[in-house]
Amino acid sequence: MNYIIRKRCAQKITAFYRNVSKKYKHTYSLALMEKNVNDAFDSIYGIENNLLRREPTLSRWKGYYMANTDKWYFAYTFDGKTVTVVDACHAQNMHE
Repeated sequence: MNYIIRKRCAQKITAFYRNVSKKYKHTYSLALMEKNVNDAFDSIYGIENNLLRREPTLSRWKGYYMANTDKWYFAYTFDGKTVTVVDACHAQNMHE
């Protein structure tokens, strides 16, 4: 299966952890930030494999499929062999 991660999705993930590092600059290390970003990107590869396909709960994601891990929600399209992840939202920010 092929995965395409759109720029918006990548920016949402990196911006979230960049903001965490700014807020907790004395306790949140660069290594932990890199690990969290890598874990978020790695979880994308579970879409259509071990993450369940759901109807989106956000109105801005209408027309897409949604999948979630414990920390991240992803909006994506699926055309048989290619998963295109168009947006991401951390679980703390899942509201309209």
